[in-house]
Amino acid sequence: MNATLIKSDLIGLAKDQDWWRGAVIYQIYPRSFQDDTGDGIGDLRGITRRLPYIASLGVDAIWISPFFTSPMKDFGYDVSDYCDVDPMFGTLADFDALVHAAHVHGLKVMIDLVLSHSSDQHAWFGESRADRDNDKANWYVWADAKPDGTPPNNWLSIFGGSAWSWDARRCQYYLHNFLVSQPDLNFHEPKVQDALLDVARFWLERGVDGFRLDTINFYTHDAQLRDNPPLPVEARNASIAPAVNPYNHQEHLYDKNRPETLEFLRKLRALMDPYGAAAVGEVGDAQRGLEIMGEYTAGDDLVQMCYAFELLSGEQPDAAHVAEVMDHVARVASDGWACWAYSNHDVVRHATRWNLTEDAQRLFATLLMCLRGSACIYQGEELGLTEASVAFDDLQDPYGIEFWPEFKGRDGCRTPMVWEASNQNGGFSTAAKPWLPVAHEHLAMSVEQAERDPHSLLDHYRHAIALRRAHPALAKGAMQQMRADGAVLQFRRKMQADELLCLFNIGPDTASVPLPAGKWAVVDAVPKATKIEGKTVTLAGWQSLVMKPEGDE
Repeated sequence: MNATLIKSDLIGLAKDQDWWRGAVIYQIYPRSFQDDTGDGIGDLRGITRRLPYIASLGVDAIWISPFFTSPMKDFGYDVSDYCDVDPMFGTLADFDALVHAAHVHGLKVMIDLVLSHSSDQHAWFGESRADRDNDKANWYVWADAKPDGTPPNNWLSIFGGSAWSWDARRCQYYLHNFLVSQPDLNFHEPKVQDALLDVARFWLERGVDGFRLDTINFYTHDAQLRDNPPLPVEARNASIAPAVNPYNHQEHLYDKNRPETLEFLRKLRALMDPYGAAAVGEVGDAQRGLEIMGEYTAGDDLVQMCYAFELLSGEQPDAAHVAEVMDHVARVASDGWACWAYSNHDVVRHATRWNLTEDAQRLFATLLMCLRGSACIYQGEELGLTEASVAFDDLQDPYGIEFWPEFKGRDGCRTPMVWEASNQNGGFSTAAKPWLPVAHEHLAMSVEQAERDPHSLLDHYRHAIALRRAHPALAKGAMQQMRADGAVLQFRRKMQADELLCLFNIGPDTASVPLPAGKWAVVDAVPKATKIEGKTVTLAGWQSLVMKPEGDE
């Protein structure tokens, strides 16, 4: 990759072509970040108002979840107009002002493109469903019923039930991998690919620096509509869908993960490169997520980064599990680039999911900044926000309503950001009732409270991000010699003369491990007290330790 500087004449932000490699990205869920209008829903002007806070974290970029025109059946992930802002979030002028302000603060802007499906209220779908002969008849995935009237195959929706719905206008079924109101676009139709590339171009011209690509491995379906085979019980896991969802009963060979997706990704990359833009793809697959990440990020003509769900789901990872995941990545994605995260808008917040003390949260924050790859932080995790308990009557998420109470949906990680403890809404909104209630226990964890405490978790996140920025080896270097010694995970990061030894005691008990040959100096330790006797280092519970070589013995 060359290091050409790209500059937008409109915005005036210069950036290295490889800015994304090792970047720290702060995810904003706009409905819940900051309400500037008092209607109980966050908006673009609210985000702009809070940019100084985000910049103070030391992150490189923001990723904004969808704000496009939408009927909000899936809260913006059902788009009815890809090239406009939904009025509840503001206007295109508000977006332009946000991009400009972000760039002034040195922050790049990534937006969430939902290309695998649209809303059923999109004009494209309205035309496509009108009859079988119109200009957009082939823009969505239509298929005849089987002779007995049942759906074309056995594909299931990740939101429950069949992935096919009957349309009386065309007397055909249409495919929807998610809600019935989210019909899948047909990537086998070249005009669809062209239209979606035009969408990306529209936002690039407005100054965005990249995209988060929703459900990137769902873009293309099997043109022959073959049935998915059953998945053996022992191979099932709940990493991308709850265990109560029969979606986990199939091996998803044909409804997603198709090789034809690579052709579109190459077109998108060719479009982005002149703008110096980058993309991170969401890979939702319970069996082959890391392999697909490797396939989609290999070389320099596909997407720059992808993330899978190995650290976004499940129980607290121990040292052996982290080492196993990273070894797997090294085997199947050595030529690619991962983007790691513990929390986002789709999963239980990791403070709750992993039952973490604040000391444990500090360790995992430092670990995130030391792993090879880029990193995403979800709004509020730097405050230690826990999963909120949302009563059934307050639920908004259709996923949770469908599978309640065994699966309570995603509202618990989407409750509003807490800025201050002065009112019941935590400074998020002046409305009497926000779109989701602010968790009472979050009020004591507000930004205002954290800023008063020099030893807060917020301060630690700033510290960990600064550590990454200070060391090229952590941002972009190789990761070598990873192993687990009991509860202690250790590995090296190296880039030219910058070499670091990273040790993490992933547990509450003290643990001792031998140091490698040579002399080592402490670069960073949390907690600071470090016990080194001869060639042995003893780590306190949940202690992280970063060291550098100090010459040979």
